[in-house]
Amino acid sequence: MNEEQALRRRINAVKFASWELHLFLDTHPNNCDAARKLEEYRRQLAALTKEFEEKFGPIGETTANTSRWAWISDPWPWEKEAN
Repeated sequence: MNEEQALRRRINAVKFASWELHLFLDTHPNNCDAARKLEEYRRQLAALTKEFEEKFGPIGETTANTSRWAWISDPWPWEKEAN
């Protein structure tokens, strides 16, 4: 495995852990330890993505630094505003 593949694998592992924590926090919103860990993973992901892009170019995705509650502010598909 070359350096690019190893870095991409690390990025994917951190993304997976972040997503799992995000799902956990959907059902356990008051778990402060999990929320702190999620923020740690988000910082780690940003650093790894920056390192990857400096060495190998764009990774092909963007990561939004939004609140984990941002999805609720958008209109739902069945709401009039969305149409």
